[in-house]
This record gives sequence, structure tokens and C-alpha cells, in this order.
Amino acid sequence: MRSSLLAIAATLALSACASDGADTPPATASASTPAAVEPSIDTMKRLVQTLSSDAYEGRAPGSPGEEKTMALLAAEFGKLGLKPGNKGSWFQDVPLVEINAKNVSALSFSGGKGAVAAAYGPEMVVGTYRTTQPKIAIKDSPVVFVGYGINAPEKGWNDYAGVDVKGKTVVILVNDPDYETQGLTGPFNGRAMTYYGRWTYKFEEAARQGAAAAIIVHDTVPAAYGWNVVQSSWTGAQHVADSADGNAGQSQAIGWIQKDKAAALFASAGLDLTAQMAAAKKAGFKAVPLSGVKASVSFDNDLRKHMSKNVVALLPGKTRPDEYVLYSAHWDHLGRCQAAPDGDDICNGAVDNATGTAALIALAQANVKAGPTDRSQVFLAVTAEESGLLGSAYYGNNPVFPFAKTVGGVNMDALSVAGLAKNVVVIGKGKSQLDAYLGRALTAQGRVATLEPTPEKGYYYRSDHFSFAKHGLPMLYFEGGEDLVQGGTAAGMAAAEDYTKNRYHGPKDEYDPNWDWTGVLADLKLYYAVGRDLATSADWPNWVEGDEFRGIRDRDRAGQ
Repeated sequence: MRSSLLAIAATLALSACASDGADTPPATASASTPAAVEPSIDTMKRLVQTLSSDAYEGRAPGSPGEEKTMALLAAEFGKLGLKPGNKGSWFQDVPLVEINAKNVSALSFSGGKGAVAAAYGPEMVVGTYRTTQPKIAIKDSPVVFVGYGINAPEKGWNDYAGVDVKGKTVVILVNDPDYETQGLTGPFNGRAMTYYGRWTYKFEEAARQGAAAAIIVHDTVPAAYGWNVVQSSWTGAQHVADSADGNAGQSQAIGWIQKDKAAALFASAGLDLTAQMAAAKKAGFKAVPLSGVKASVSFDNDLRKHMSKNVVALLPGKTRPDEYVLYSAHWDHLGRCQAAPDGDDICNGAVDNATGTAALIALAQANVKAGPTDRSQVFLAVTAEESGLLGSAYYGNNPVFPFAKTVGGVNMDALSVAGLAKNVVVIGKGKSQLDAYLGRALTAQGRVATLEPTPEKGYYYRSDHFSFAKHGLPMLYFEGGEDLVQGGTAAGMAAAEDYTKNRYHGPKDEYDPNWDWTGVLADLKLYYAVGRDLATSADWPNWVEGDEFRGIRDRDRAGQ
């Protein structure tokens, strides 16, 4: 897994401009017109309201909310006449470990000009990937600033060069060194985040380097979200993929620290954080030990192994049932989380991602009404996306339907309820021939596909399509655009900012009967048209020439 991620990170370009190969339909593209069946907004409203109700407790994996979600999804797919997709079962077991940190001490730094302590919650968060250690205790661990924490040999960049961090605490910056670049060129694609910029990579690399603890400095702009999101996401029960060795190769402690506390830490070592951040952006940066400063933190872990579930529903094809089109969305959210000022501590996840989960059922319903297609259609609701794409990663490593026989598909995550937009934003536009299928559907609606307005947020690595792309499967992932019919780009961007600031990963992501569903319906029609087109054609869309996933797909298809 690690080696494949490094290979992906080496060349991934989130905002690659569309090429002729991506926008031109395959030579044998189907000219068939998708059946004129409209996905039901009434179905969407009913299911989103139910899934995001307090009764489902935020749909955390391994909770009573999961049990209710599983029962609902199986019942809904069953009523439509779909088949259980996993050898007669609706479910694919996904082994997880729930880790709940208790008795968390402050993250304290001693040995400098003055002691610095960051309190758990408001000033730092901490946890572990290790699944067999009921107590973590980091004591007097030497502290090293490793810049962006990147080791990218193909780019001639190694923030760990010349320093041994085994048993030490590394402090890391979020995003890529060139994230402030306005264009999309630079050693790390400029403004467009690469996988090296994601916090998941930074913890992975710190572990490879042998660090005892890895702490990322939170900075709102390069992180793309405020501390409230970090705090709500990293406190309470966390879920980690189970493994035979209990993830013994991971750092003992991983977490985040507020930027002002990091500045105090650096000052205690006689360093200026701003100056060190500027130095870390330049090639040839050398890691900086914080002379004499040592870190300590401890916490207990309540550990519980449990079997979470992906939901797999099948709509069999009529002439080529052993070829598959995949629709995916994650059903999980955060469960109970950091309480809002009014005491509400349920992160309901209405937009993220009750909308995508409901869309799976609405699309299945529409396809049943339209009649079977030549190819089979698979509706996959995955678990633990919020914990690091764990459910989709498990399916990727253990596919129910072989990827060599899966044509491609669409992923749905947080549909926009801000109203109808003139555009859709394609995450990874220009990477695969699926752009052509979307292009035909958009033309029929009089809408257009655009590049991401905020490529620095790294959305390509933040939803489940990434888990399938790593295995070579072309997946289309788009979001409702920011250029709203009512209010234009200003209104669209304001709505997105308001959601990120006030509802994203918080207790106020709740169902609202006043939502504008016109954009959701338009986008559902796109998903339906693309899926129907794939399921009725004989084409096998691929990644464009030169894309990092092309070789995987070609080898998979050649060896089918």
C-alpha cells in the first residue's frame, strides 16, 4: 500500500487541464440515449431526512447508528428488487478497531527558554494508529522541525535528509511547499495539492522515518478548514483499519497543534516560526532540531475491535451481466462529536454524506424503472470514509466484482443544496475518458464542466474514488458548481464558505426543509445519464495516455 501511494504521489496532478484524449469520446462510444426516467427528489428528501436524524446518531461505524443504516439500506435496495451483491449478502465485512482516547495530558514541551503546554481539544489533538496499546506515553522526546515532511526522490526533495528522527517528535507543516503559488506549475503542482500535501501522507512518512510522534501545525488557509473541523474530527471515537501486527510500524502518537502554540514552541527554542516556514518552502531545506526542547504527552486508549460493513447491491445486466458499472458513496459520518454551543453533540452528516447515500438509492430506483441495461450495475455504500477512506480501501483490496471486469463508475460525496449551478466542478478533470460521458450529459442540460476553483484543498484525495483509482478503475467524481443560476459565482462561493465554516464536520450539518433541491436533481440526472451510458455501451473507457493510473488499468485489462 505504501509503495503504491508513493508512486501515485510522484505524478498526481489534481487540476490537470483537459486533454483531447479526455474530452473526445472513445471511438466506439455508444450513441444510445439514456431512458427518460428522472431520479426522485421525494426519495432523496425522505432518505436524507431519515439518515441524518438524531435517531441515527451521526452514523458512526460500529455504533447503533450503523446498525440502523445497514437495515435501512438493505431494505430500500431489497424493495427495489436489487440483489444482495456479495455472494447472497448485502454486506461486505470491513475489520476496524475503534480507539477512544481518554485521560489525555497536555502536549508539553520542556528544555527551552520557557515551558510550553498545549491543552487537548482547544489547542491540540492527539491519537494513535496503534491498535494493541491501551496506553501511549511519549516522555522527553527530542523535537525536530521537518518542514513539510516530504520525501520525494523523483522531485529531488527530502525534508528528512541528514537527520535521524527515530524515537523523536517531528513537527510538520500542512499542504505542499508551493501551495501559495497562484498557478498550477511548480515542484508540487503549485496551487494544486498533491498527495504529499495531505495529512495522511505526512503521518505515513513520519512512521517510515521512525518518528515516535508526528504533530502537524494547523494553519487555516493551507489546511483548507478551521480548527473547529480538526477538533471535531479528531476527538471522540476514531476508527483504524485492523491489521495482524496492530499497526506496530506506525508512530506512537499523531496529531495537530494550533499555529500560535507552535509559534510559542519555536520561540522557546530561539526560533521564529514564520522564518522557518519560509525556509521550508525552498528546495534544499534541512530539518531543524529544536535544541534542548523535548516533548511529552500521554493518553489511555479504549480499544474495541469490530466488524463494520460496506453495503453491496446489484442490478443484474441482461446481456453482459459479468461486466459492471460502479456507483459509490460513503454512508458513515462522525457520530457524536464536539458539542455546539447549544449542547448539540451529534454530527448528523446530512450533506456529508446522507445526500450521496440517498443518491445511490434514488439512482437505483430510476434504473429499475427504466429497465435493465446490458451490463450489471453495482451500488456500493462504503464505511469509514471519514476515518481515511477505510471502507473503499478495503473494497479496493478485496473487490467483490473484479476491477478488470468493472467498466468504470461515479462517486458521490456531499451533493450541493445551494441551488442550480451553470457548471459542475470535476475533481481530476482531464484524467480519464469518462469526461466525455459527462460532457455529453452536460451538453443536454446546457451546462459545462470546469476545473476546481480551490485545487489547494486536495479533494482528489478526500473521497472514495481515490481508493478505486489506485487500482486502475476510471471513476468520475464531480460536485455541484459554484456559478449559481441565482446569484452567480459570488453566491456559490459564499454558500460553500458558509458550509465549511459553520456546518462541515460539525453538529449543524442537519437536514433543512428549506434546502433548494434544483441543483441536486440536475446533478442526479448527470450521474444517471453517465451510468446508464456506461451500462448500455460496449466501451471500456480508460485513463488518458500518460496518466499515472493508465498502466494499472492496461495491465488489469490485459490479464483479465
